[in-house]
Amino acid sequence: MENKQKGKLLLLKLNGRTFSLLIRDNRILSIQTGAEKKGQIGNIYVGKVQNVSANIGAVFVELSKGELSFLPLQEAKNAFLTNRKADGTLKAGDELLVQVVKEPLKTKLAGVSSRLSLAGSYVVIEYRDSLKAVKPQEQGKSGKRTDNNNIRISSKLGTKYHHLFHEQEALWKIAETFNVIIRTNAGCVEDVSIVIAEAQALAAQMNHILTVGDKRVCFSCLHQSEPEYLSFIKNMYQSEYDEIVTDEKEFYEALLADEKTRSLPIRFYEDSMLPLYKLYSVETRIKELLDKKVWLKSGGYLVIEQTEALVAIDVNTGKYEAGKKQEETYLKINLEAAEAIAWSLRARNLSGMILVDFINMKKKEHIEQLIQTMKNYLHKDPVSTHVVDITGLGLMEITRKKQSKSFAEQMQETHAGSK
Repeated sequence: MENKQKGKLLLLKLNGRTFSLLIRDNRILSIQTGAEKKGQIGNIYVGKVQNVSANIGAVFVELSKGELSFLPLQEAKNAFLTNRKADGTLKAGDELLVQVVKEPLKTKLAGVSSRLSLAGSYVVIEYRDSLKAVKPQEQGKSGKRTDNNNIRISSKLGTKYHHLFHEQEALWKIAETFNVIIRTNAGCVEDVSIVIAEAQALAAQMNHILTVGDKRVCFSCLHQSEPEYLSFIKNMYQSEYDEIVTDEKEFYEALLADEKTRSLPIRFYEDSMLPLYKLYSVETRIKELLDKKVWLKSGGYLVIEQTEALVAIDVNTGKYEAGKKQEETYLKINLEAAEAIAWSLRARNLSGMILVDFINMKKKEHIEQLIQTMKNYLHKDPVSTHVVDITGLGLMEITRKKQSKSFAEQMQETHAGSK
């Protein structure tokens, strides 16, 4: 039976890093870490095109003097230009608004996008290529509802919510100018006006960025992203935790000061004899997430290998004795492994192509049961995750949308940056 108990959302500092994690039943469900120094992801700049390279589909944009970033050429036709009227092209010397979406890594440049977005707890507002790249004062204010599909609602929300939000005239007015994305958390509020108020605030903020950006000098930073722990909280389903706990005064005060988090259940933990990370055995749980081997209660285990191209997961019987009912034994281990795999993908933030080598089973009904069980577990993941197929070699193909680096990569990057 599924455990309905809610978890705790912890914010803490450990060994020069900040950690945001959702923990339940003494197990980490989701975790994010970073250096205490804030990065650039989410920042919006007035950048300057240094070079357009059509043969590799790239536009190289300076964020500051000598600091280059990479913009996909396909976004050029809808970029928000500040030094001339947009005509669907980009050329050296053009000034445009870009948002950092990937931090620079080793020899790779920072990645930027001209599809600007601002995210709240319930709504995301986007300025992107489905709309005309015109300046705010040039945009239409007809107030008429058009079938432009600029209100998108999380697939995790049922039909009831789709009707509820599509009936809101205030959202349609915002959708004339921006794309409106209703997040899953919107289903947690009793009063839809709370969602609309956030959408209006984000739309006003985006309008301000576009208006001010049209007047600011090149390399200006128009918007600074919020701390990672705030983003982590806003991206988390509120139905998954009953309180946010931190022993860092800085985090506690920031949560109370932020209008989007101050209404959440927040507790400041104070115990000098037993720090928060020890109370929840955070160091031990982190070591488990970085280990290639994941033990199952039955005595079987998983081996998880992350490569640049894909993630390979091998299911082993381990210490479990099959006995006479071999096929039933293999089914039991595989079903237990399915739950552990779904948990591992989310907790470790693994993405892309995942290949799982389950223990071979002969009965078709057992294979179908395994596939359906895997789909059910993956459906609970906030990140889009799907079972693709079973290959001819008996490997299960799974895809998980990449939204950020894996936890192991975050740890490596943070460690390298602290040297």
